[in-house]
Amino acid sequence: MKNRKLIRDLEETIENIPDFPKPGIQFKDITPIFLNPKLYEDVIADLVAFSRGKVDAVCGIESRGYLFGIAVAVALEVPFILIRKAGKLPPPFVGIEYELEYGSAEIEMRTGQVKPGQRILIHDDLLATGGTTQAAAKLVENQGATVSQFSFLIGLKDLNGAERLKDFDAEVYTILEY
Repeated sequence: MKNRKLIRDLEETIENIPDFPKPGIQFKDITPIFLNPKLYEDVIADLVAFSRGKVDAVCGIESRGYLFGIAVAVALEVPFILIRKAGKLPPPFVGIEYELEYGSAEIEMRTGQVKPGQRILIHDDLLATGGTTQAAAKLVENQGATVSQFSFLIGLKDLNGAERLKDFDAEVYTILEY
């Protein structure tokens, strides 16, 4: 059952920025969360409760996935593994290219940090269309690990990102949905 107080506190804290970064987009600014240490702790506690005992490592997607993902990994006492945009990590690394609405992108992770057989939580701040998260999951599975969970601070229901994650047979958790 979702924590209604946490949801209410987040709704009161996250700022909606209209027409950013382009007209028609309603940007959800999570940075005010970091001005309230208690709220940040509550978010971490909620994410940790979802994953406790179910994962062997946390992978965070650049860059806002690091803001909560590292703290979740520390609390769970499991490794945190960076998933970065192409060209940001030193070798050796593995990457995967994926399609965006207009064009393509690539993400990478250091080779050998994900171990075969590990149960992985992939965390990011926002689930929109799910393309980047889906690519991250494929990158993890290509190294022999299993994506057992996905977690997000925010989910944008109308963009159906969770649909793209169904092939992974993993739990999907979103604290707040718009």
